[in-house]
Amino acid sequence: MRAATHDRFGGSDVVTIAEIDEPAIADNQLLVAVHASSVTTADWRLRASAFPGGMWLAGRLMTGLFRPRNRVLGMEFSGVVARTGSKVTRFATGDAVFGNAGSGAHADYLAIDEDGALAAKPPALSHAEAASLPFGAVTALVFLRDFARLKSGERILIIGASGGVGVHAVQIARHMGAHVTGVTSTDNVKLVADLGADRVVDYRKEDLNEIGGNFDLVFDTAGIVRFARARRLLNADGLFLPLEFGIGDVLTAIRCAITRSRQRIGLHVSGDAQSDIEAIADMAAAGALKPVIDSRYPLAEIRKAHERVETRHKRGSVIVNVRPDDEAPPAA
Repeated sequence: MRAATHDRFGGSDVVTIAEIDEPAIADNQLLVAVHASSVTTADWRLRASAFPGGMWLAGRLMTGLFRPRNRVLGMEFSGVVARTGSKVTRFATGDAVFGNAGSGAHADYLAIDEDGALAAKPPALSHAEAASLPFGAVTALVFLRDFARLKSGERILIIGASGGVGVHAVQIARHMGAHVTGVTSTDNVKLVADLGADRVVDYRKEDLNEIGGNFDLVFDTAGIVRFARARRLLNADGLFLPLEFGIGDVLTAIRCAITRSRQRIGLHVSGDAQSDIEAIADMAAAGALKPVIDSRYPLAEIRKAHERVETRHKRGSVIVNVRPDDEAPPAA
C-alpha cells in the first residue's frame, strides 16, 4: 500500500511516498481504508522535531532519539472499514468511521483498536470534513469542558481563533453558553465571526493590552502569549490555558501553586477517548460544530500540506485526500 513515510527528522523534503506492507490487525482491531486524513501542527512538529519551549529532549525521547519511531505520521482520519478482527462487535465491514489513530493515517490503510478514538462518521459529512474534526475539536472540547470547566455566561478569550484548534474552540465555547472573544488576523475576522464569536479582535489593528482585563479564561491555541501578559487580560480569579507550553511555563505553574495565586495557569495535554469522538460526532450531526477546511492536497503532494501547516497561518484544517473519490485539485 502507499504511505507517506519519513526515516529522519527534518523539513518537508524528508517525507516520501513509499510502498509498505498493509498493517496486520489483531482480533480486536479494524482495518480502515483511509479516504481522507490531515496534516496537523502535531504532525509538523513530530516530522521536524520542532518541540516548543525547551521540550526538545523530552520530545525526542518520546518520538525517537536518533530517528523517527513511527515512520508513518497522520492522526486524523475518515474512511471505511475494510476488515474486522474476530472479536470486533461494534463495527462491521463497510461502516464509515472517523477518529484519531495517533499515527499511521497518511496511508491507504490503518489498523485501529475497536475501542480506540473512533466513531461512526456523521452521514452529512464528507470524509474530508470528518477528517478535519478529531484533533482540533477534541482538543478544544477537552480543554474547555474538562480542564477549564467552562460555564455558561463566562467570558473567554480565544487566541488563534482561526487555527486548527481555535475554529473548534470558538464553536464549542459558544455551544456551552460562554461569551466568546476571538483573536485572529484581518483576513480571518469574518470567518471567526461567522463561527459564532461575540467579538473578534484583529491583532493587526488592536492591541491585546487594550481590550480589557475581565476574562474568566484565556485559551491560547497558538503559543502567542505568556502568563505575564495573559494575567493582564484575566479577572482576579481567571485561568490561563496555553495549548503549547515549555519549561518556563512549568516553573510559572509551580510558582503560582506555591504562592496560591488566584490567577492561575493550567498545563495539560489532551487525550484521545472514544467518548470524546462520539461527542463531537453528535455536535457535528446536530449542526453545532462545522468543519473548517483550509486546503486539500492529494497524498502524492503531502509535502505541500506540511509546508502549508508550517506557515502557522492555516484556517482550520489542511486535508490530505487519500482515496480518489474524495480527492480535490491541488491547492495553489
